[in-house]
Amino acid sequence: MAKNKSVFQCSECSHTEPKWIGRCPNCSSWNSFVEVLPEQKKLVLSGLGDEEKSRLLDDISVGEGARLETSLSEFDRVLGGGLVEESGILIGGEPGIGKSTLMLQVASLYGLNHSVLYVSGEESANQIKARANRLGISGKNLSILATSSMDLISAEISRLRPRIVIVDSVQTVLTRDAGVIPGSPNQIKFATYEVLNVASSVKASVFFTAHVTKEGVIAGPKTAEHMVDTVIYFEQADNDIRVLRAVKNRFGSIDEIGLFRMSEKGLLPIENPSALFLHRREGELPAGCAQTLVVEGSRAFAIEIQALTVSAQSSLSRTFSDKIDSKRISRIAAVLEKQLGVCFSSQDIYVKVAGGLRVNEFASDLAIAVALYSARTGVPLPSFTAFLGEVSLAGEIMPIPFLQKRLKAASESGFQTVFAAQQDNQKLAASDKIKIFPLKNIKESIAKIFNTKS
Repeated sequence: MAKNKSVFQCSECSHTEPKWIGRCPNCSSWNSFVEVLPEQKKLVLSGLGDEEKSRLLDDISVGEGARLETSLSEFDRVLGGGLVEESGILIGGEPGIGKSTLMLQVASLYGLNHSVLYVSGEESANQIKARANRLGISGKNLSILATSSMDLISAEISRLRPRIVIVDSVQTVLTRDAGVIPGSPNQIKFATYEVLNVASSVKASVFFTAHVTKEGVIAGPKTAEHMVDTVIYFEQADNDIRVLRAVKNRFGSIDEIGLFRMSEKGLLPIENPSALFLHRREGELPAGCAQTLVVEGSRAFAIEIQALTVSAQSSLSRTFSDKIDSKRISRIAAVLEKQLGVCFSSQDIYVKVAGGLRVNEFASDLAIAVALYSARTGVPLPSFTAFLGEVSLAGEIMPIPFLQKRLKAASESGFQTVFAAQQDNQKLAASDKIKIFPLKNIKESIAKIFNTKS
C-alpha cells in the first residue's frame, strides 16, 4: 500500500507544492515553504468541528443581548454601550501608544465580576505585574498567561473557561499549522480563527491587540478584520490625548469615539471634550486659523483648522495635511481659485488640525476654505466665530446635519458668531446667544466674513 506523502505549504499564502522550493510561485515569498503532514493538511483545509445544522429563521430565538460594562465610560461608548457576550474585538494601534495599558485596565475592571484570561506574547508575567502595581490594579479574577504558543492558549482557555480572553498581541501567537514564522499574514489569520473558535466553545468574548503599519492600517491580512465583530483603532491626538475610534461594529454605531488622557495611573476617560481641541488666545486669531464644530457620534465639539501657504520651490505645488485628506484640501483650494481668482496653484499648502484629532466629515469644508483664504491673503479671521458648511465644486455652501447639536456645543464653547448655509438659517436663528450669518456660496461667504470683521 502506497504511503501518503507530505506536502509543502507556504506560510504566507497557504499555497502547496509536492516538494520544497525556494520561492512561492503564488505570492513570491522566499523560503516560506514548510512541510505539512497529510493529517495537518486535512485539519487546515477542513477547519475545526462540524457545522451546526440549519434551522428555520422563525424557529431561532433571540437572546437579551446583555452587555458587560466597565467604569471606563469612553471605552463602553465605542463598543456601543458595553461588550456583547461571545464577541470578538480587534484593537489596533502604533507601538507604545498604550494598547497594553488599556487592555490591562479593562481586564482588571471586567475581573471585578467575571473571570478574565490575559495572554501576553510580548511581556513576562513579572513585567505585567509591575505595570499593574504602577497603575494600582488588582487582579481578583484575572489570570496571566505569558506565552505565544497556540496550543497552550487553547488548553488554558479550555481549563479556565473564562468570560473574557485578551490576547496581546495577535502578531505574537504561533500556531504550528500555519508555518514557523510568527506575525506572518497566514499566522495571524490562523491564530485569530483558532482563538475565536476555542473561546466560542466556552462562550467567552475575545479582545485582540494588533500593531498598525506606517500607512496606519492594522498589520496582517484584512481577513483578520472580517473574522471579528468589532475593529477599533487606537490613535494619538495630542501628547497625552488618546482616541478610540471604531471602524466596524456589528453590535453598535461606528460614529462614536472615546477620548482618554494618558496619566501616571493609566488612561483616564474624558467625558466632556467641548473645548478640548480648541486653543484659546488673547487677542485676535493669527492669519490662517479658523474654528468649526464636528460631530462624533452623540457629541459635538469645537476644533481649530490651521492653514499655511508658501510659494512653491519647484514648478509643481504640493499639499501637506495632517489628520485631513490632502485630496480634500486640494479640491477646496481649486474651488477658491476658480470662484475668487486667488492663485493656489503656485503655492505649497500646509493644513493641520490643532490637537491632532482626525477630521473626516464635510461640515468643516467652509472652515478649511476660509483658513486657506486667510493664510493666502494674510488677513486674520474674526475671533469667537465658527464656520459650518460643505463646499460644493460649484462653490455653493451646502447644508450640514446635526446643526442644533453643533449650535449647542458652540454656545458651550463660547462662540458668539456662526456662519452657515442659508438653508439652515431658520434652525440656527432659534438661538439668541449666537449671531447667525446665512451663506449661499463661497464668493458671498468670503465677502461677508471679512467685511464683518472689518
